[in-house]
Amino acid sequence: MAGFIQKGAKNILQKNPNDIVFLSALRTPVTRSKKGGLKDAYDHELLATVLKATLDKNPKLDPAAVQDIQIGTVLSELGGSKAGRMAANHVGYPTSVSFQTVNRACSSGLAAITGIAHSIAVGQIDVGIGGGMESMTRNYGSRAIPTVLWPALKDSPVKDARDCIMNMGITAENVAERYGVSRADQDAFAARSQLRAAQAQKDGLFDAEIVPVTTRFRPDPEVPENEEEITVTKDDGIRPTTTVEKLASMKPAFKPDGSSTAGNSSQVSDGAAAALMMRRSTAHALGLHDSIIGKWAGTQVVGCAPDEMGIGPAVAIPKLLDYTGVKTEEVGIWEINEAFASQAVYCVRKLGIDEEKVNPKGGAIALGHPLGATGARQLATLLPEMERQSQEIGVISMCIGTGMGMASLIVRE
Repeated sequence: MAGFIQKGAKNILQKNPNDIVFLSALRTPVTRSKKGGLKDAYDHELLATVLKATLDKNPKLDPAAVQDIQIGTVLSELGGSKAGRMAANHVGYPTSVSFQTVNRACSSGLAAITGIAHSIAVGQIDVGIGGGMESMTRNYGSRAIPTVLWPALKDSPVKDARDCIMNMGITAENVAERYGVSRADQDAFAARSQLRAAQAQKDGLFDAEIVPVTTRFRPDPEVPENEEEITVTKDDGIRPTTTVEKLASMKPAFKPDGSSTAGNSSQVSDGAAAALMMRRSTAHALGLHDSIIGKWAGTQVVGCAPDEMGIGPAVAIPKLLDYTGVKTEEVGIWEINEAFASQAVYCVRKLGIDEEKVNPKGGAIALGHPLGATGARQLATLLPEMERQSQEIGVISMCIGTGMGMASLIVRE
């Protein structure tokens, strides 16, 4: 793969026929699990919405030109492969378009995008779609912890094996304690995320990336026959009135003397996202080159200790920058997933990143974290903001349950 990766910002910013480019990156609204506008929707229903929107956004594209679809999902029944394939066929992709789901926990959406990029890079395909879907309302009953487990693993003498099923909130507490991230630091970060997202929503900065979803909604779960049709157009987890003082009053969520709360942790959410990708030369051959909005320029994934999985971006991003030859100061916007404020604050500090460049439209604390969709959601959020700010290089990164970090370099066209 290294032979396909341009090295250094100057080279990366040049246009080459073999570039892997994005023609669209769209997402549904992200809404609150069990309470939000998409609580009664199915994950594959949300996927169908963004897959259809991808065709609508690119009317000159023959659906048969798409050769593969990869979709990240963590919780979907049967891994989402059957319902996902049904969704693609349902909205107009012919049976010649192959389909698979991808599960690398919280990075699944970005892993799917990277999988399509790699397939294009090696010539396996010319055109593909990468994305993600998740309904945490429907599928989060086990809290993403396996309920059927080989006893030899559950009671393994190897701590790093046992820790792979550690509650994510406890891993967040570990990061805070080990690396000196105070409750005040976490609450300040969370408040900033909420207020940035609220301002972005007020200013219409999410409008270009969001696809409205028309779906069923049951106001009272106890009366399921009372069903109405609604159209969801906005993220509904944003809290514009958030203050540090309000956050400081919240009780710890994971341990009595802890510092992670419901207010400074990511929200449990529902949503989907998808990106149309192809080789630059293919875009020219199909007459679609004027629709190019950005390009993928490399991905790295790195393991870390499962009991402090939140440090993932702090180990993945340096490897990505070394891999691509890009300097920290050359990155204009950082989309670092806010699984927990403790780990996000630590990663930003460890990397020496300007906080003003991190999640300028807010992150998962305000918007939500639909596990399999988040990486693709971050892409949909990043590209319009890079255009608005006239930034050329961006990075998407997240920590990953079981102890990993992933990061991708994205270039604005």
